[in-house]
Amino acid sequence: MSAPADCKLIDRWHIVEADLWDCGYLSLCGPAMVTIGADNTGEIAFGALQASLDLNYGPSMVFFTWAGFDEMDEATGDGSAELLDDGSIEITFAYHNGDEAILKAKRDTSSTAC
Repeated sequence: MSAPADCKLIDRWHIVEADLWDCGYLSLCGPAMVTIGADNTGEIAFGALQASLDLNYGPSMVFFTWAGFDEMDEATGDGSAELLDDGSIEITFAYHNGDEAILKAKRDTSSTAC
């Protein structure tokens, strides 16, 4: 993996769709967001999930483990995010021993995602 400064995904992203959940669920407790920071950490929030990310960087991809709470229960998992040709990212998101989902996100422009 290269240094975080080389990563094109460092930013705040609105999650705009998912293969397992509709837009109403994604924005259940607030805007569906993922933040990819330059300090090996980030955050993700959608539905009833809020979690911290531990990141490893590539130029157009990040890999992460996550830990947080979903419906007030502790939850963990892993995933990755890849920059697509259209400027969005595709996130592969997995709960430990649970669901796996594909999410799509667009760079934050301070408008609502869903």
